[in-house]
Amino acid sequence: MNMHIPLVDLRAQYQTIKHEILAAIEDVLEHMQLFLVPQCEAFEQEFATYCGCQYGVGLSNGTDALALALRACEIGPGDEVITVANTFIATVEAIALVGAPPVFVDVEPCTYTMDWRLSDSVLTSRTRAILPVHLYGHPADMQPIVEFAKKHALRVIEDASQAHGATYQGQRVGSFGDIGCFSLYYSKNLGAYGEAGICVTNDVQLAESLRMLRDHGSRIRYQH
Repeated sequence: MNMHIPLVDLRAQYQTIKHEILAAIEDVLEHMQLFLVPQCEAFEQEFATYCGCQYGVGLSNGTDALALALRACEIGPGDEVITVANTFIATVEAIALVGAPPVFVDVEPCTYTMDWRLSDSVLTSRTRAILPVHLYGHPADMQPIVEFAKKHALRVIEDASQAHGATYQGQRVGSFGDIGCFSLYYSKNLGAYGEAGICVTNDVQLAESLRMLRDHGSRIRYQH
């Protein structure tokens, strides 16, 4: 007998919290708060705190989280970003979107995450950032990655889209680098009903830049 078992069964999850979900949606619609609403702000702060960060900035999806994180760190054309190929395409796509060439290092055979020992071999005068990927809930080896970045004045942007809640040396992923990026795609272990993303950071200036970038370069409505 063949049995079809879905990879993600959101319907089963939804049935357990249906009344809570519908009440929250009704509250949004009753007040017609449809853009950067108090519920969004509350989630941003709660998730940032959960990750051990001060600031959270909600975004449309994980790809935007990565691309805007790079832009907030002023990574652009000609700047090189060290990362890995063993990841979902969005990691490299985001680097390409800001005009920066990705520079690949291999992964460790035991964890399939970035082998930081290879970073020296690809470092050049144009290297501006390092972008490790936490994969399948397993954190990259962040301590030496951060130390390498500090030594060479590089930005660290974490792709934590597959590791919500994972810890490394007792600290949650997303809180080690300058910015941590998360996808909230519906199949993630913290998923929206559809698409969403979020960046977390402890740098108030980066948080402000992310908020400005997500709203067409605006801090004040209709001033861009």
